[in-house]
Amino acid sequence: MIVESYKPVYAILAALIGTICVLMTGKRENLRETCSCIAAVTMFLIIASMVPTVLAGKKMVCTLFEVLPQMSDTYQAITVSFRVDAFAMIFAFVASFLWIITVFYSMGYMRGLHEHAQTRFNACFALALFGAIGVAFADNLFTLYLFYEIVSVCTYPLVAHHQDDEGYDGARKYIVYLTTTAKGLVLPAMILIYVITGTLDFANNIQTGIFPAGASGTMVTVLYFFCLFGFAKNGVMPVHNWLPGAMVAPTPVSALLHAVAVVKVGVFSTTRVMLYVFGTDTMGALNLGIPTAYIVSFTIITASIIALTKDNLKARLAYSTVSQLSYIILGVALLTPSAIEGGLVHIANHAFSKITLFFCAGAIYVASHKKNISEMGGLGRTMPFTFAAFAIASLSMIGAPPVAGFVTKWKLLVGTMEMSSHNIAFLLVLLASTLLNVGYFAPVTIKAFFGKRPAGETYNGVQEASLSMVIPLFLAAIISVIIGIYPDFIMNFVKAVTG
Repeated sequence: MIVESYKPVYAILAALIGTICVLMTGKRENLRETCSCIAAVTMFLIIASMVPTVLAGKKMVCTLFEVLPQMSDTYQAITVSFRVDAFAMIFAFVASFLWIITVFYSMGYMRGLHEHAQTRFNACFALALFGAIGVAFADNLFTLYLFYEIVSVCTYPLVAHHQDDEGYDGARKYIVYLTTTAKGLVLPAMILIYVITGTLDFANNIQTGIFPAGASGTMVTVLYFFCLFGFAKNGVMPVHNWLPGAMVAPTPVSALLHAVAVVKVGVFSTTRVMLYVFGTDTMGALNLGIPTAYIVSFTIITASIIALTKDNLKARLAYSTVSQLSYIILGVALLTPSAIEGGLVHIANHAFSKITLFFCAGAIYVASHKKNISEMGGLGRTMPFTFAAFAIASLSMIGAPPVAGFVTKWKLLVGTMEMSSHNIAFLLVLLASTLLNVGYFAPVTIKAFFGKRPAGETYNGVQEASLSMVIPLFLAAIISVIIGIYPDFIMNFVKAVTG
């Protein structure tokens, strides 16, 4: 059932209006953070108000304007329009909630380090959420592409925030990767999809897709891989190099990039197109799922091995993100109900756990100015709450019960068993990646709580970061446990997608 509603527009505008208000505050810090907080809470409440309608099986839609009018019965109008369905809510609900706690965390981090340009930082942060929720609620490929590019542009100043050579190099790589892949692959794919199908509107279910029965299989396959690699925010190798390079940004930006907006925009766009443009029937008929699964399996294993070699904590977390994102695409590519559910629920599970890890990295840096794991021996005894939260989030990334990541791994494992072939190969990938997860996460916590302090290090004056940082990171960790024990809320949306 379709319901006409402007609520998705109001949710998106909450971030845009918040941006304007932040810019108007100038250097008045308390007023600036108040505007950010009000915008974040307003967006979340609007999105939360749509949950009962979506869970009732209804879809909320809204068309703003036409970009290209309908030219014939064959070619439909291209519009900027929005839909709120179960798939959209998985991303939108989580992202809007995490924006609230990120506002408070950013306040403690940016003030604690006396960072410059905090007004610009908060404004661009709000714009990033404006773009991310626009992607979540996009009703067609054109609207999705439009907001996808908005996210790329407005996060560039965040990556280049420090305005030094390292920052500009990381930001340059970031924007070049993301815009060239989008314009060079997704844009031509979108044009050809419209020529072949006569529409850019997403299908109403994940089975049928929008391609007509007589479409060339070769062309559809080419367009599929254009989209897979064109949405480079998904971190699939070899279009992943922008992601570790973006680690020069302040930690709240890293959390935004790796847990909330940017990478989730990438995997959300990828899986939205896989399921609602191509559809599981077309993917199965053209055997697109298995090659995709092998590509992302390579990403999962290779990125995990690279993470093992990194001593810098944020760099290790960055390669962990490259690996973990591919679980989402892997689940969808396996094309079995449980695997798809495992992939989609990881959008939420990864968000809460990974933002916790980056929050912890930021708190460690603010409190002790330590970046490298080798320098953190015994630091957990000085910062027990921060490293306890890190341990909880690490268990989620590993896939240990009762934390959220266990639900992901369990569903993916069950999904591999539902396959008629290749199931042993992907089962081994999941088991090997889990061991690698243990290999690069466990040493951090063990060294912090049980390791020896570096020679001559007393940690004099080191204590937990401010409450505005510790409370958000611990809250995110606790929520990871809650949704691991009680995953039904998120799974209700996931099951509505898979039918």
